[in-house]
Amino acid sequence: MLRIGVLGAGRIGQVHARAIASVPGAHFAALAEPMEAVAKQVQADYGCDLRSIDQIAASDDIDAVIICTPTDTHADLIEQFAKAGKAVFCEKPVDLDLARVQRCLKTVADTGATLMLGFQRRYDPDFNALRKAIGDGRIGEVEMVTLTSRDPGAPPLDYIDRSGGIFRDMTIHDFDVARWMLGEEVETVYASASVLTDPAIAKHGDYDSANVTMRTASGKHCTITNSRRATYGYDQRIEVHGSKGSVSAENTLEANITVADADGYHRPPTLDFFMTRYMAAYANEIAAFVKAVTEKSSPPTTGEDGLRALALAEAALLSIKERREVRVDEILPG
Repeated sequence: MLRIGVLGAGRIGQVHARAIASVPGAHFAALAEPMEAVAKQVQADYGCDLRSIDQIAASDDIDAVIICTPTDTHADLIEQFAKAGKAVFCEKPVDLDLARVQRCLKTVADTGATLMLGFQRRYDPDFNALRKAIGDGRIGEVEMVTLTSRDPGAPPLDYIDRSGGIFRDMTIHDFDVARWMLGEEVETVYASASVLTDPAIAKHGDYDSANVTMRTASGKHCTITNSRRATYGYDQRIEVHGSKGSVSAENTLEANITVADADGYHRPPTLDFFMTRYMAAYANEIAAFVKAVTEKSSPPTTGEDGLRALALAEAALLSIKERREVRVDEILPG
């Protein structure tokens, strides 16, 4: 049984708490959460102990931690728990600064700790089935990838300030999926972005609508389209075109039915946001973490994956600033 401590019981922390409870071989042992009312409610729901972060780091009855704290704390906490001999699962990103991420990953390597990054889309059943179809050769060689990711609405402005903006917070998931689907590293990035939903977002230095085109050294292409406004729900789609065909994953609906009547064909709405759309993915993600730690194997999504996805986000931002195609090795040499 892997004894897990959770750091932070905000929205994503509670998602992971539920995931731990659903995974055989995982035990939610302790929670560190400064909001007393929230902490006591999670304790009542799952029976975990309440401890401080430092107490969890020093606890012999904790094997691993899941970091769900604000982004600017991630790198320090990863280092603290790696040095404490704990396996670490951390929500993306490790940090908003590439140099800080690299220093953190060096500490992880020096300690020999397990570090897994939270890119939950790789654990979605539909996306996994899509990737398997590619791996099985059913569409031949991958040539073009199209990713659509649109949120029902923008996050609060104070969250935008902390998150690093749309590319580091939202598109970073698409950058990771793009690398996964393409099967090779991205060489160049061209991006465009604007504010179409709320002028206040521009005042906070961010965008709400973006398109990114990427190319690999062999000439494969990926196009990403993002929006912070989808009036019809949470829009998450992938299409991969290959030399022998294509494979796609459509939106997940509240129910897989179609009603036909005199007014036409009607289908239920999409699931409303990431907590419901990716519920199975979060459970699969924690199961993969437990498996990696207990079998002492490399996790499917690593700190290096986080570093490379962040580098693509930085390349996109530079592309917008300078209105040109950016080589990724300008951002992350070597």
